[in-house]
Amino acid sequence: MRFLAGLVLSVHLVAAAPVAAQDSAFTRTEVMIPMRDGVKLYTRIFTPAAAHGPLPFIFVRTPYGIDGTSSASVARGYDFLARDGYVFVLQDIRGKFHSEGTFEMQRPPRRDRSDPKAIDEGTDAYDSIEWLVTNVPNTVARVGMTGVSYPGWLTAMAMLEPHPALKAVSPQASPADMWMGDDFHHNGAFRLSYGFEYATMMESGKDVQQFRFDAWDTYDWYLRLGSLATVNDSLLKGTIPTWNDFSRRPDYDAFWKRQAMKGYLTRVTVPTLNVAGWWDQEDFYGPITIYRELEKHDTAHQNFLVVGPWNHGGWMRGEGNSLGPIQFGQATGRFFRDSIMAPFFAQYLHERGMVHLAEATTFEAGSNQWRRYDAWPPKAGVAARAYYFRDGGRLSTEPPPPASSPAAAAREFDSYISDPNKPVPYRARPIQATYDPRGSTWSTWLTEDQRFVHNRPDVLSYDTGVLGDDVTIAGDISVTIQAATTGSDADWIVKLIDVYPDTGMQDLKMNGYQFMVANEVFRGRYRKSFEKPSPITPNTVTDFTIDLHTQAYTFKKGHRVMVQVQSTWFPLIDRNPQRFVPNIFEAKRSDFTVATHKVYRSARRASKIVLPVVAREVQ
Repeated sequence: MRFLAGLVLSVHLVAAAPVAAQDSAFTRTEVMIPMRDGVKLYTRIFTPAAAHGPLPFIFVRTPYGIDGTSSASVARGYDFLARDGYVFVLQDIRGKFHSEGTFEMQRPPRRDRSDPKAIDEGTDAYDSIEWLVTNVPNTVARVGMTGVSYPGWLTAMAMLEPHPALKAVSPQASPADMWMGDDFHHNGAFRLSYGFEYATMMESGKDVQQFRFDAWDTYDWYLRLGSLATVNDSLLKGTIPTWNDFSRRPDYDAFWKRQAMKGYLTRVTVPTLNVAGWWDQEDFYGPITIYRELEKHDTAHQNFLVVGPWNHGGWMRGEGNSLGPIQFGQATGRFFRDSIMAPFFAQYLHERGMVHLAEATTFEAGSNQWRRYDAWPPKAGVAARAYYFRDGGRLSTEPPPPASSPAAAAREFDSYISDPNKPVPYRARPIQATYDPRGSTWSTWLTEDQRFVHNRPDVLSYDTGVLGDDVTIAGDISVTIQAATTGSDADWIVKLIDVYPDTGMQDLKMNGYQFMVANEVFRGRYRKSFEKPSPITPNTVTDFTIDLHTQAYTFKKGHRVMVQVQSTWFPLIDRNPQRFVPNIFEAKRSDFTVATHKVYRSARRASKIVLPVVAREVQ
């Protein structure tokens, strides 16, 4: 959830009164803008030095600090917008860096809207815009807000009750629900390494402070922690509010629901450009969810979606020709900035005429083409196709036949031993800290070759064999696993993988490469209710349905489609003890037990992945 494009994070003292400085491209003004409750927010205003005529605003709010911003960094980071002419405004949010007040992680909308001094991030945006359009000379009362990650969420909060001058927004990689699918949890499974490292970074002071690990490989460090009860007992001592929320609120209770965006997205208030990356390591669920919720109310056709082949915020930096070792054959990031984002804001802030954006613009990796759709997921030309887990590690569109005998039926499963004390790593070791300043592969781990876990005894693999034709998917992916365990709880991690040909690749390391196209984790205790977890009955076949979200991708002829199934993904996901306990954060060492998991693949108990396959004539 950390991203501030083109801007440097640093710390220095700031004057409380307006200070103007002349840079080469902009005149910079520093002000403390008063909020309705008297708290003042530190803000930098960059006005083009050669401005002609009144200009609209581009407004970005952030918890990551704006000290390092200068004329050069603004001109560099927002060059594609600067050429159209804007006053750029950057602001430290309440309680961070030089702004007054108290920081609260993802402060939810205020409860009492009748209280004139009640505040939330939406009112702070509103009050800031009111001050800007009233006090900044040579401007017009047209404001656009944008931001990636936390700044994207702040943008979404501003659009709930927008100031009249807020004319367009682009929330990008915004979280939408921190329990269901964004930074801190996925389907109730706690994102351990990211949750711990982000919470300590954000809440150890007014600035951002990296947690100092005493190990380069954090896999070992987190494993040595043992039970998560040790985090507060030995390390944090209750000083990190968000960690306290994690440990006290493991289930989907009113606290997490009040933070979630879904319940507030009841109308499209301003034109909205939602942006996501297919391989966003932090917030893919969020922007898709915000788009879909807004779309239910989009009678004026003002809600748009763009999804490209990017990691977290990758569309706002660099050319976007590749991600990790995966090549896309074109400058996807530059295309988005120049041909979609800049025209979007020009239309609504400069009133330059219609851009005619598609409802959904998505990049189809594999074939490496941009596609335009009038709905997402597409409503026409796509059919759900089931691929069944079969014997011998096969993945087939043919369902399993009836067993020849009861004895044969009893053997129609694949099993593995899951040991929470020897968890499967989620990326190749050593696993550096998320934001380790010495370097980390966190930003591109979703593109890593999955051969580093292939054929482990605690990972199952099923594949189609070599494809005779291209298979293109566009839309939503789901998995049904029929499984049993000797324990009373279990996690299920499912990965959809494109396996490259074993020979003939120009880049030698891409021969046989296993590229993860989609993935998700599901914590078994929540199969009946996210609010009230329940134990799994041991040695009983149970149905688990896992949403792998959405994707646009072409598996090329000569490649293979693979599905991998496992039950640990460490330390991205905390260890499920596999013995049901009411709160995993309070699990004892003795609760962590070895369990045998069986995944069934029979006619009566079929496990499968369902892909949204595009008809050939549409391709």
